[in-house]
Amino acid sequence: MAAPQRRGGGGVRVRPWLRHAVLFPGATCGSFYTSDLRFVKEYPTLPTYRVLDLEGQVINPAEDPGLSQERCVAIYRNMLCLNALDVIMYEAQRQGRISFYMTNYGEEATHMGSAEALTLDDVIFGQYREAGVLLHRGFTLDEFMNQCYSNARDEGKGRQMPIHYGSKRLNFHTISSPLATQIPQAAGAAYALKRSGKAAVAVCYFGEGAASEGDFHAALNIAATTESPVLFFCRNNGYAISTPVRDQYRGDGIASRGHGYGMHTIRVDGNDVLAVYRAVQAARALALRDAQPVLIEALTYRVGHHSTSDDSSAYRDKKEVADWQRQDSPNVRFRKYLERKGWWDDAAEAHAKKTLRAQVLQAFARAEKVKKPALQHLFTDVYDTLPPHLQAQQAELQRLLEKYPNELNTADFETSV
Repeated sequence: MAAPQRRGGGGVRVRPWLRHAVLFPGATCGSFYTSDLRFVKEYPTLPTYRVLDLEGQVINPAEDPGLSQERCVAIYRNMLCLNALDVIMYEAQRQGRISFYMTNYGEEATHMGSAEALTLDDVIFGQYREAGVLLHRGFTLDEFMNQCYSNARDEGKGRQMPIHYGSKRLNFHTISSPLATQIPQAAGAAYALKRSGKAAVAVCYFGEGAASEGDFHAALNIAATTESPVLFFCRNNGYAISTPVRDQYRGDGIASRGHGYGMHTIRVDGNDVLAVYRAVQAARALALRDAQPVLIEALTYRVGHHSTSDDSSAYRDKKEVADWQRQDSPNVRFRKYLERKGWWDDAAEAHAKKTLRAQVLQAFARAEKVKKPALQHLFTDVYDTLPPHLQAQQAELQRLLEKYPNELNTADFETSV
């Protein structure tokens, strides 16, 4: 608090601006005094940043990021590859070949646009619908299949449900099922990156449903007060697990919450891959330059069911889904952009879809033939030295396998305990 001016002639003379400024320690944003009794509820609606219109036309040429033909085609091919992966794995779950799956239809632009703007040094915390981010960072189809099949080549050694991917090589933390746990973890990782001086950010993906969890609010407050370089990327697809946004919140989406935590915020058209790329690219630069968190809300639409355990027709009309697919598909919009550039045509589309489907099926067939992880991995990777209680459990398992050799087909597993 600035000191009042020196006494003179009859008391303390206060600088004019101090007569109206709120000087309490808790008023950090330049509040001022008023005699007008008024409760505030309405704020200006945050705009939604867009580069492409629905016909793939760049609205403002100055906003075209100028990505090369090679990079744009790579983005689009990965969008198609993600679709092929979803079709085959969804059908595999329905056939009982894997236990669970989540598709990514309608949200492809949020994946590829954001991933294109990041580096492999950036640390990723996903929720469970970021398969495209991993794909674009270099996660192979074999790695996807091995994880979904929980086989011996799965880096997680079969301990996770399908689609709970993770990759140390790609700086992608393993996904966990509980909502929002990754958000405070990302805030902590960003603080560690800041302390280390590394030119990298933490990036945390979550849906608007997860933003209703307490972890969301704690994480944003931690990141803001520690001034840590983290990008909070909210995929607002309108329905969370099965709850329309009108039943989730009354404010101006998720982006409006950024103001309350004193952080830079942007809302972006999540069906526009170039807008997502530009927003994340600029947010990353800002976070690194100023050591500040950034909140990004990407407005999109989940075309598929929430998961193979969900039937979205219970809470939304099928015609609504079909209309979104027809009128504002991220893939179609970006394809139109490529066609305007002369970088894509019907022949390229047909060849890419045929080739990518074949590649997914080949990886699928390879993974299905691989045995399950060795039973010994029930006990590894938690303790450096196996403690007595786990040694006892391991011995008990071995005894039961020997006593009941026909109850468990150990031939399905790699070398057993």
